Amino acid sequence: MERSLRAARVATYVYFVLYGTLLGTWVVHIPAIEERAGISHATLGGLLVVLGLGAFVGMQVAGPLTDRLGTRVVVPVGGVLCGATLFLPGLAHDPWTLAGALLVFGFCNGCLDVSMNAHAVHVEKAYGRPVMSGFHATFSVGGVLAALAGAGAASAGLNPATAMVAMGAVGVVIALTSARALLSAAPPAESPGSAEETGTSPAVEGRGTTAGRVWLLAVLALMAMLCEGAAHDWSVLHMKDVLGAPAGTAAFAYGTFAATMTVGRLLADRFVTRFGSLAILRHGAATAAVGITLVALGPWMWAAFTGWALFGLGLSGCVPQLFSAAGHADPAAAGANVSRVAGLGYVGMLAGPAVIGWLTQLVALNHAFVLLTLLCVTTAVGARVLRTGSDGTRRPGTAVGSH
Repeated sequence: MERSLRAARVATYVYFVLYGTLLGTWVVHIPAIEERAGISHATLGGLLVVLGLGAFVGMQVAGPLTDRLGTRVVVPVGGVLCGATLFLPGLAHDPWTLAGALLVFGFCNGCLDVSMNAHAVHVEKAYGRPVMSGFHATFSVGGVLAALAGAGAASAGLNPATAMVAMGAVGVVIALTSARALLSAAPPAESPGSAEETGTSPAVEGRGTTAGRVWLLAVLALMAMLCEGAAHDWSVLHMKDVLGAPAGTAAFAYGTFAATMTVGRLLADRFVTRFGSLAILRHGAATAAVGITLVALGPWMWAAFTGWALFGLGLSGCVPQLFSAAGHADPAAAGANVSRVAGLGYVGMLAGPAVIGWLTQLVALNHAFVLLTLLCVTTAVGARVLRTGSDGTRRPGTAVGSH
């Protein structure tokens, strides 16, 4: 059993890297695809919403299917579908065909996203200690691989469609060959006595209470991922337009945010084991609030870099804890619960850049970031939803997955 569990954990890492690579491959080819389709930046922005809509629908479909058919079925199917549809945006020759391609590709992305996170919850539960943040860290590794592959394809003179077909084919093979190592079913639920001790079993809370708690987790995910989305699209522009940094220097703003987020996720599981998920979410969101406030109000570039670093570090452990808590709220409905949290979080990720953009029509860009401060503070206050002990506290060293 120990060997099969290790294999399942490795396979989960593989699927997270695969997802990051496939999604990253689309991202690195966006400029060429935009030119081929003959669309403007504004049109592209609208089409990205179509991608997000497809992903949201895919998440809602895959969640219940994962609970019904099992992650060992849905995860590889999601991976195969992602790989098989990756080339579609590369063939688009006008806005309508690109919209259709992104809708399909987004749907497949949503299916893989939810199912692999549900499997990550099962692996974490079987381990009896936090491992979720490490999985999310490897998603970033996939993005790096996609960037390297994209650069190599460009150097070789490959057009986007060819490069995406090749990467998609590799993805299909990896998705199929990794499937055998996945867990065939969720670990059994704890005994009633254990559930009563922690006070988190659906039988103790009641289905209605569990559903309400999951939606609270989803709202927190929306706020945290809205902050992430805003950092993705506005960090570089802030450095360039507000602080007057050269283009090369400004690019390091997002690099700083992404680097500290990746490092934070690699380390978060150890801190969750020691201090508990509530502490990670609460103090992480508070750290992110300090960081983005420094960005909003600091007049110097070094202050902005420090702020983006703290923002990424603080946010790094937040979303994995929310996904994990949703999956463990009711083991029998892990997929459906994760789909709710991931779906609403994805809405936040897409809305973040747009919300900040709207605010810049009223205030300066750096002052618009104060909204992110408020969201981080609200998330820190709302972290109490992760309380699991019967006395309202989490014992140090108690993992989210040890309910």
